Amino acid sequence: MDVFIDVILPVPIPQFFTYRLPRHLAELAKVGCRVVVEFGKSRVMTALVVKIHGNPPEKYPAKYIQELLDTEPVVTPTQIWLFQWVAEYYMCTAGEVMNVALPSGLKISSQSKIQYNPDFHHDELLTDLEKSFMDVLIREDSISYEEAGRLLGEQDLNKFLKSLVAKHAIILFEEVNERYKPKLIKKIRLHSDYATDENALMLLESLGKAKKQQEVLLKYLSIIPLDQLSEKNEEGIDKQRLKEAEVSDSALAALITKGIFEQWEVQVSRFDSLESDSLREIQLSPAQEAASDQIMGLFSTKDVVLFHGITGSGKTEVYIDIIKKALDSGTQVLFLLPEIALTTQIVRRLKRVFGDTMGIYHSRFSDNERVEVWRGVLDQKFQFVVGVRSSIFLPFSNLGLIIVDEEHESSYKQFDPAPRYHARDVAIMLALKMKARVLLGSATPSMESFYQAQTGKYGLVSLKERFGNAQLPHIRLVNMRVEREKKTLTKEFSSVLLEAIGQNIENKKQSIIFQNRRGYAPYLNCQQCNWIPHCNQCSVTLTHHLNARTLICHYCGYSESVPRVCPACGSPHVRSVGVGTERIEDDLREIFPEAGVLRMDLDTTRTKNAYENIIGEFETGEVDILVGTQMVTKGLDFDRVNLVGVFNADKLINFPDFRSGERAFQLITQVSGRAGRREEKGIVLIQTNNPANRVLQYIVDSDYEGFYASEIKEREAYNYPPFSRIIELTVKDVDRNLAQEAAEVLAKRMKDYLGEQRILGPERGLVERIRNKFHFVIWMKLEKEKMNIQATKQYLREELVHLITEKKFKSVQVVVNVDAV
Repeated sequence: MDVFIDVILPVPIPQFFTYRLPRHLAELAKVGCRVVVEFGKSRVMTALVVKIHGNPPEKYPAKYIQELLDTEPVVTPTQIWLFQWVAEYYMCTAGEVMNVALPSGLKISSQSKIQYNPDFHHDELLTDLEKSFMDVLIREDSISYEEAGRLLGEQDLNKFLKSLVAKHAIILFEEVNERYKPKLIKKIRLHSDYATDENALMLLESLGKAKKQQEVLLKYLSIIPLDQLSEKNEEGIDKQRLKEAEVSDSALAALITKGIFEQWEVQVSRFDSLESDSLREIQLSPAQEAASDQIMGLFSTKDVVLFHGITGSGKTEVYIDIIKKALDSGTQVLFLLPEIALTTQIVRRLKRVFGDTMGIYHSRFSDNERVEVWRGVLDQKFQFVVGVRSSIFLPFSNLGLIIVDEEHESSYKQFDPAPRYHARDVAIMLALKMKARVLLGSATPSMESFYQAQTGKYGLVSLKERFGNAQLPHIRLVNMRVEREKKTLTKEFSSVLLEAIGQNIENKKQSIIFQNRRGYAPYLNCQQCNWIPHCNQCSVTLTHHLNARTLICHYCGYSESVPRVCPACGSPHVRSVGVGTERIEDDLREIFPEAGVLRMDLDTTRTKNAYENIIGEFETGEVDILVGTQMVTKGLDFDRVNLVGVFNADKLINFPDFRSGERAFQLITQVSGRAGRREEKGIVLIQTNNPANRVLQYIVDSDYEGFYASEIKEREAYNYPPFSRIIELTVKDVDRNLAQEAAEVLAKRMKDYLGEQRILGPERGLVERIRNKFHFVIWMKLEKEKMNIQATKQYLREELVHLITEKKFKSVQVVVNVDAV
């Protein structure tokens, strides 16, 4: 009987594809295994088996798979269900979900290779160069294109190979390799004949004339002393330790050749191990213990519990207590964090409690490190994983608890590429599927989550006192209009903020300055002709980065050097306008030359360990002032921070978005929470032109419930989430008129189906042109109680196919963002 498999391919095509299994692999392949298949004429890719059956496809002849990569599944049935649910809900394809879910190291890479054709017997057809090239192929079996290029030097490689292919002298093929490589280390030990103190001493004496070999042996015996040799020799030592001791490589090689030393390889983890005696217990305060008990009690009746704990209340300790209880019950735990910046401090604390049973998963890890965590979860080596949003796709088989810390964070939502999923919402669906529980934690919960708690769908637990003797900070609004009138501003710093920073430095305390804009300044401006540099691909100004001496577009990455004079009029009077984190850092160094100043934003944290290094320096007290973007607002806990300064609060509040008030409240409250974490009361200074703004007043009063009550009335009045679902459609094309026309056609069709009141737009995008494509946006507002969301999505799918298959609009792209944030 012929055996066929349906597979998910990592391409944006909605259907599964059917391939034929060779007979000898029919019993080895399982659902969840990876196979290598040819797709199209020449593309080779990793596919995922989702079904095994005996039915050939009706519309096309089934190709044979090229290779079976696994004999045991690397993806679980629950994951396959999740890929399909995410694709259905977020209106993308299972292949796009698979592409994001699987670490790159589990996908194959292919390389073009050249091989001698064993059926070729016409040497007389070859030139002298071709003959010498063929000799290399016979000797090497096969070589890569790159190696062939080096052999031929100046020759035209494609022309040369084309000639050999025409003569049937060579075969071109794709060699497929798995990217993941286990980490192997070389180990060294004495041969068992010498593994006693007596025999080792005799050996040492016999090497008297071979001084360098004797040095190698002496170094080995300094690591494993004679009195421990018979006990520890079998385990050996890392070869690298001997090499670091600068012993002679040739002497070591000679001892291995003689059989005095044995060398072998072992596979090791890429993650540092933690000594068991460094593991710590935690002690909960009475308030924390009460919160933990309440959460566990609610889990008996609620699938999801919202934990509303103010900043500094010690939510992490409560999480640890609940994680321990879940692990003790024999289930797996996933702890989600919104971004990598948060993992540094929290992971350190969790590692001290859970040691090597804990895995860490985020995009700054190498492909190989991520695959090791993936396999560790699959084999249940890691019962507990801390990770960012993509870790929701790990292969858990016995998941009992998911914690979503800082659940309000927009970083949980993926924007590009598809799937544009929200990890918090996917976590809730996964937990329902696996009969697990979800704990959402935040000092400033999202409106949606707090509404669900208020209406009884989620459980709600509040923790409203800070841990220990810590007090909430004193929050003060600094009126920048008054400062300008009095001319007391220094650069963009109010006199109040500068005085507080100076006092903090004198008192050996630390300060955090928050500005949600990176770079030196938002733009340059010519004082003579008003020229402002714009991106040549996007309708935005270029941000000035002083240290890199470049102007950069933060949308497409385009950059150019800073001009010495205005390119429009030749004037040398070109100055920076506005303030970014880089400028604040420079200004602070100038105003407080004796102070240590550090910056934490996307530009300073691109490398793998940059976060750890910056946080480490700040923790030790070497740095007085930390300047940063959103990265400094959450999850960080520093003993000496006594002052937080907030720049441009008005821009956060007045951003043209229905969520701007909510985001401003969350960001400013979160960064305020970094101040005064111990006995001393911290100070927060918010620079604003409008101190009477209602959002700022709620922040000053630390009144989340008041803010929520005010905001939820507006949301209900205008039918915004949580009372509706929003689907955002972005229509894009290089031709502005075509993009606008396509958007108008799509909007009209959806209005005809849903009614005028449910469709907003089309409007020009907030940034109209990005990467040379013009953007027009349509918003669909769908009431949760009245609408059949699934039927509406199906109709939208059909209309999108209808639109982009029309000849006129074939170049148009439509991006669908379900539950846009």
